[in-house]
Amino acid sequence: MPKKLNRRQFIQTSALGAVGLALSPAQSLAGEAPSILKQALDDRIRLGFIGVGLRGQNHVELALDRSDCEVSAICDIDQGMIDATLGMIAKKGKPKPKVYGLEEDAFKELLLNPDIDAVVISTPWRWHTEMACAAMKAGKYTGVEVCGGFSLDECWQLVNTHEETGTHLFFLENVCYRRDVMAVLRMVREGLFGELIHLEGGYQHDLREVKFNDGKQPYGGGVEFGEKGFSEARWRTFSSIHRNGDLYPTHGLGPVAMMANINRGNRLLYLTAMSTKSRGLHEYVLHHENGGKEHPNAKVDFKLGDVVTTMIKTSNGESITLFHDTSLPRPYSLGFRVQGVKGLWMDVNKSIYVEGQSSPHRWEEAKPWLDKYDHPLWKRYEQLAEGAGHGGMDFFLFQAFVEGAKRNEAPPIDVYDAATWLSITPLSEYSIATGSQPMAMPDFTRGRWTERKASFGLNDQY
Repeated sequence: MPKKLNRRQFIQTSALGAVGLALSPAQSLAGEAPSILKQALDDRIRLGFIGVGLRGQNHVELALDRSDCEVSAICDIDQGMIDATLGMIAKKGKPKPKVYGLEEDAFKELLLNPDIDAVVISTPWRWHTEMACAAMKAGKYTGVEVCGGFSLDECWQLVNTHEETGTHLFFLENVCYRRDVMAVLRMVREGLFGELIHLEGGYQHDLREVKFNDGKQPYGGGVEFGEKGFSEARWRTFSSIHRNGDLYPTHGLGPVAMMANINRGNRLLYLTAMSTKSRGLHEYVLHHENGGKEHPNAKVDFKLGDVVTTMIKTSNGESITLFHDTSLPRPYSLGFRVQGVKGLWMDVNKSIYVEGQSSPHRWEEAKPWLDKYDHPLWKRYEQLAEGAGHGGMDFFLFQAFVEGAKRNEAPPIDVYDAATWLSITPLSEYSIATGSQPMAMPDFTRGRWTERKASFGLNDQY
């Protein structure tokens, strides 16, 4: 591959995913769905984007850089976001897509469009399940952004709809494709740490300027939310007012779940959760230059504890600890820890320890190990991923989605993963509300976790 080949050039010359490659997809529990494409390996996939806010625009941009994708339709209730997206498309010299909006149910019209093969859903959290189920019922290969679930019932809705329709759902958890995470996944699979014992992850990210954002500051900020807020502040902050649990578990859980083979020879059995008091958001409003003790938002009673800790037990005997910490001043970290009988990797201090290879009782810099175990996907497509969102991992996520949609194959992060990971939120809420009582985890695979095989990261083409 030429050293300076960019994403668009590569796709134009190689069709990115070459017909005839040996594939090893996981099989859907519902069996293979009827093809939603005129040809299983059509050169182009026609995409509809439901929700083109800031995250949705990230996905649109990736699609615009590919010659095998056509942005056929967009949908949003915010005219400003529609206009911004149309501007992106025009700047790339691509045809104007069909536009749906501004009513809340306009997405249903988009799903009736027979010229759309697959959809990407990037809307506020409360819409994810309804829209994903509607998309599956419409026979569209469905990609849905991550969040935390609102109830166990909606998690079952996703599973039931997939099994009833045979339509695939790709849960768009990008952190599973993070470069160091994929390298550590290789370490785990090759036995570097031995049998796994304990894993950790979390969403530890100062989001105060996201939860309060009036859109007037160049990098966010302000003390407004709801109707006065901008972007996510319009809707995300309400969860911090009304809910107390791990509201965003999948960035931390997804990668370690893949390492522990959850839903593929292993499963989550039960969890218990605890939260701290809530002070961070109140303090932020109180001391912000646009806030103060007289500001209405300084009187809001936020239910969300500043730090929520969830502990999970697996059927194979590992423990998993998740952290949700978004309301206090802190640097960003997902806080991964992967520990086995022969050593461990720690994300926070960028270190590793391997018994018999590291100096006894001393941390070793992780980078040489990460370089040694660099995943084939990153070795192959590193230059193509340059400039893609979140350090390049969005490129790998979107590529896997597009290639899965073109082949109408079961995705590596599927509806059973989605339901399991989403269920952490309501179960952690229940546990906290009952004094940290253990909560049983549903088996969304209906017992088939014992026979399902791992597929994530095993195909070095996408």
